[in-house]
Formats: sequence, structure tokens, C-alpha cells
Amino acid sequence: MGRKQKETVELRFYEIPQGEPVLALLGEEWNRVYGHDNFYLHFHNLMEIGICRKGEGELIINEHTYTYRTNSVTLIPPNIPHTTISNGMVRNSWEFLYVDVNHVMEELYGDRIAQKNEAIELVRRSAHLLHGSEYPEIAEIVNAIIREEKKQSPYYRQVITSYLHALVYEMFRLNEQTQTRLEAAGSGTMRQIADALTFVNDHYQEEVKVCTLAQVCGMSETSFRKVFEEYVHMLPMDYVNLVRVQYACEQMKHGNDSMDEVARKVGFSTTSTFNRNFKKFFNTSPYQWKINPQRYERKLQNFHINALKGW
Repeated sequence: MGRKQKETVELRFYEIPQGEPVLALLGEEWNRVYGHDNFYLHFHNLMEIGICRKGEGELIINEHTYTYRTNSVTLIPPNIPHTTISNGMVRNSWEFLYVDVNHVMEELYGDRIAQKNEAIELVRRSAHLLHGSEYPEIAEIVNAIIREEKKQSPYYRQVITSYLHALVYEMFRLNEQTQTRLEAAGSGTMRQIADALTFVNDHYQEEVKVCTLAQVCGMSETSFRKVFEEYVHMLPMDYVNLVRVQYACEQMKHGNDSMDEVARKVGFSTTSTFNRNFKKFFNTSPYQWKINPQRYERKLQNFHINALKGW
């Protein structure tokens, strides 16, 4: 295929339905030609687990390209740019699960903070492209979760949670036994700022400063700002506020808190700052969005973060 990547990467923000262990994207909608009409790399706030039911093509992780085929399984941690491209204009069939890694680790480790943080780091270390025949245990766990999602028999949530715990332990094995299956964030710019993106997703409710983001990346604040803005084409604090606005939408969908309380919960110091940033990304107020979220939702989903200059 050898197509040149466009200079755009998308942040695709997904939320897990309230009370559910995973977000499952299943069905006919995901039987499509991938990557030919919208050839952008993208990254998620959640871990993506995919299984190819039928087809073949390329999985691109940053500048690295890998081949997938029927029964391939992908395990892609948050904040890793990637995309799928079908061979030719042939429809491929995929099914996807999205998982909140932090929540799973909370279930496994509770208040054992050191062990929990170590486990989160281990899972986030590498992305994986595996073939089901070579890793039957992992393929079966993924298939079992999807079966439970489709049937939704009594106690399916508890059963899925148990499978997720088993999958995490399988990922521990993968990441300890191999240096990498795929490049976690490449050797280029994304690797330099990936820790900052992860920090924002984990700490958006707190006061976040640019100097702290630079510190977690092991860079001076001046260098961090330059690299971040060159790569993302967005100021670091604008990115922080984008993530906060996305979580605010989730809060408003599932609760009846006042706007003051929503603003506080997602990390805005004042309601006026919340309103200003919300309007910046949606061109409407939080109150108007809450009345009719469907009208405005596509605006945020279509918000592109320009990046990957020169690819």
C-alpha cells in the first residue's frame, strides 16, 4: 500500500456506559472498508481491544506498519496513535472493546498504590498485534467477553469483569516476556510527550501545570512546550481543558449535578472558566448542550488535533 500519512491525528474520546465494565462496538457498522476515506492516525483515552473477524490489511502504530489478518487480536493502550487500513477496497469485519485500565487496576489492587501503579505501567508499556492461533488463551478471553456482551445473560457484568482480570494477567505475561510486540509510542515525538498525555488523563480533576507535564516527560518546560505545540498544534493547557470538557460531557449525561459542581469535578477552578472552554470546543454553553447533547456531540468527535508533521 505504501500510502503517505496525512498530517493529522485525532483524539477519539470514548466513554464506558454507566454501570458497564466495557464499551463494546459490535455489529454490522464495523463491517467496512477501513482507512481509505479518512486516513488519520488516532488515539484513545481508553485501551482498545480489537479482533478481526474477516479481512486483512495494515495496522499502523506511529511510523511502524504491521500486517493483520482474520483472527488477529490487537491490544492498544491509551494515547498510542494508530490506524487500520484494509487491503484494497475490501470490507473488513472487526469488533472492538474499550476498557478503562485504571478502573480494572483499582478492582485488582484496591489501595495498594505502588502495586497498582506498577501494573498500570506494565499494561501500558506495549501495544500488541497477535494471531489467535498463536495466542489462543487471549483470543478466547476476548471472544468470551464479546459473547457475554451480546447475550447479556444474568450476571454478565460480573463475568466480563472476571475475564478482564484474566486478560490483564495475560498482558503482564506478554509485556514481561517480550521487549515489545509493537512500538508502544515509537521513537519520535509522540514518545517524548506520551507520558504527559497519560498524566492529563489520570489527573485532569486536579490542578495541572505545564511545569508538571514537562517534569513527567523528563524535559525542561521550554523544550516541552516547543515539542508539544509543534506536534499537537495546541497549547498544553488547551489540551488539558479539552480533556476536561470531554469528561464534563460524561458527567452531564449521567448525572444531575449543577454546572458549578460539574466544573469542580472535572478540574476547572471556576464555572466561568468551564463555560468559556466549553463554548470554545462546542460553540455552545454547557446548559444548552445538556438540553440536547446529540445536536452538538459530533462537533467534539470531529475535533482534530493536528500532528505528525512531515509524515
